Order: sequence, then structure tokens, then C-alpha cells
Amino acid sequence: MEAPRRLKVRCCIAGGGPAGMMLGLLLARGGVDVVVLEKHADFLRDFRGDTVHPSTLDILRQIGLLDAFLRIPHRREQTIAGRFAEGTLDLGDFRGLQPFDYLALAPQWDFLDLLADAARAYPNFSLRMRSEATALLRDGNGRVSGVQAHDPDGELEISADLVIACDGRGSTLRDAAGLAVETFGSPMDVLWFRLPRESGDPDQTQGIPARGRLLVMLDRNDYWQCAYVIGKGSDAAMRTRPLQAFRDLVAPLLPFEPARVDALQDWNDIKTLEVRIDRLQRWDVPGLLFIGDAAHAMSPIGGVGINLAIQDAVATANLLGSMLAGSAATIDDTLLARVEQRRLWPTRVIQLVQRIVQKRLIAVLLDATPGGLLPTPAVLRFASRFLAFRHIPARLFGYGIRRERVQFGSSD
Repeated sequence: MEAPRRLKVRCCIAGGGPAGMMLGLLLARGGVDVVVLEKHADFLRDFRGDTVHPSTLDILRQIGLLDAFLRIPHRREQTIAGRFAEGTLDLGDFRGLQPFDYLALAPQWDFLDLLADAARAYPNFSLRMRSEATALLRDGNGRVSGVQAHDPDGELEISADLVIACDGRGSTLRDAAGLAVETFGSPMDVLWFRLPRESGDPDQTQGIPARGRLLVMLDRNDYWQCAYVIGKGSDAAMRTRPLQAFRDLVAPLLPFEPARVDALQDWNDIKTLEVRIDRLQRWDVPGLLFIGDAAHAMSPIGGVGINLAIQDAVATANLLGSMLAGSAATIDDTLLARVEQRRLWPTRVIQLVQRIVQKRLIAVLLDATPGGLLPTPAVLRFASRFLAFRHIPARLFGYGIRRERVQFGSSD
């Protein structure tokens, strides 16, 4: 058997999602020799996290990439609405918030391409596409010393002073490290699909709660990106039924003519997201750190996944960048825990809010017999009159908790 090829770097990042690409860029800007492994050939995958919140827009501003991002085709949303039996009600409102009074809806592949192009300007950065970290390498003391990877040319061993796992909620390296995971469960999964958008349609992203059903519609200018919420694990049974049965569930919830659901021609037009909320009980072992979805899988409620991942990446660069850029041959593994100490509280708070929403609102909604749109709750109708109330979800999810500022890698 042919011996695997070998590569040596200061830092190896497994996973080219938002956390991995942002961290790779910041470390490269700070002079760290870094390689990012991405198992796919490109970033073109639909129905990924496309909500770029003000917290992420502010990070892009700090590193000089905001103008380039805003040249990407995107939509700006200043309000998020709920559509009830009596009409539409603004539930979240970014207007008046600073420095950004909107969230942006932009294809994640364009966002990741932007980060990748910026990082490639640095000779100490390498992005290896179609390269997947499959196992951990360890030294004689059991410390993680790199990864075993697979690319189009075969097996590759990458020795690294530090490995950072950003390989998502299904993290291979999480399993390889054998770290304990705290799982909180979820009463729901999500079916994602597209519907055509036409002139005269409502000009607003909105959630549409009905008895036994919930539909969320993201306005993407040229189309509607729709999320139909279903009971946990019910996807397989639903797909055994005729597609028309699904159309019949969705059509009455639409804010336009029901016939628009005929655009769904096949079950393959509908993708399933298995919703989960979990987090590692410990985010590091010697030589290895987990951040982003690999450390904490988030519910889609609030669209916070990408933005928490970016905040994790900035905190990691701030806390570990100087050490990695230094000349010391040995990494101080005690510093890895500082990332978890910094980012655990924001993660816990957002996950707690998501769990409350899932248990007290979504689970109750899905448990009802399917029927018409819900009436507007009186307390919601009253509270929504006040801008301060509408600012609460915008601040919590849009700006987040314990916002990070770029320190390491902030300038060339």
C-alpha cells in the first residue's frame, strides 16, 4: 500500500463553513500558517444558513469586507412579521438599531466565496477543497498532533500544532475525540423548499402559524425560501404520501394564490433539516478545539447558527492568534479552554431561548388538529405596539450576547 502524503502546518482547520473560513482568514491575516480542509468541491449547497445578522455585518465592517459583501445580491430585512387570522403584525424590528438596522439575506456560498477569496491573498493560507478530515493523529503522549484526511489524490496526513474542528453538527472529529455531548432534543424538523415570487406578493419575511402547522417564508427577492415545520421524525411517513397531500397542507397558509404550490413537482424539491440542539460538555482536548456547530448545534429558530459560528471564530482568533503566530514550538493547551469560557454563556442563553420557544410554542402548535390561521394573541397585539418590545428579538438574535470585536487579524 502506498504511504500517505504528509503536510506540516501550524494550524489545521477542519471544515470550510462560516466558522472555519472566518477563522482561517483572521489567522492568515495575523501571520499564522493555516490550512482549511473542505470536503466538498464548492460551497454550492441550498438551504444553508443565509441570514447574515447585524453582528456578522459588523465583523465584516471591522475587517474591511462589508462593501464587498454588500455587492453580493442580497435582501435587507428591517422587520420580521407574523401573519395571523386578523392580518400581519410586526414581531421583530431592526429599525433604529445601530450600527445596522437590518439583517441581510444572502446566499451562504457567496458569503463563503468572499471569505475564501480574501484569505487566498495571503501566502500562509491554504484552502484544500474536496479534502475531508477523517481521523485524528496523536503523538506518543496522546495529544492530538494533526489529522488524517482524504482528497482526490488519496490519503493525506497533516501534522499541525493545533487542530480546530469546524466540521459541523455531524462532526467526524467530534466522534473521533470521543467527547461527551449534552443533547436537549427538539419536537420538530423542517422541510425546506422554494416557491416562485411574483410582483404583488407581500414584501416581507414572515412566519405563518396555524393550528397544527407552521410555515416560515423568507423573501429572497426572486423567490420565496419556505420552511414548513413538521413533528420530529415525521418526514419519512410524510414522503410515503402523494405530493399533493403536502401541497394541500401548505396552500391554505400562503399569502397569495394557493396554486403557487404547483411549482413543487417532486418530493426531491423538498429538503429535510433534522433539527437538533446540543453542545459539547467540553470543547477541547490537548491539541484540538471545537467551535461553531461542531461544538454546539443550534435550532433554526432566529437563524443564529452562522452568526454564532462567526462570533466563535473571532473569539478563537483573539484568544489564540498571538500564540499561534509566535515562535514557540509548543502550544499552550491550557489556553484552549478560554474559548469555551468566552463563548459558552452566549451559547447557553440562545439555546435556552430556542428550547423555550420549541416547548411552549411550537410543540403546542404542532400537537393541535390541523386548522386555520391562529388568532393574534391579545398580549402580543398589545405589546407589538411598542418599538422597544419589537426590538427585543432583533437585539437578542440579530446582535447577540457578548458581541466580539476583531483584535487579532484586524489589519494586514
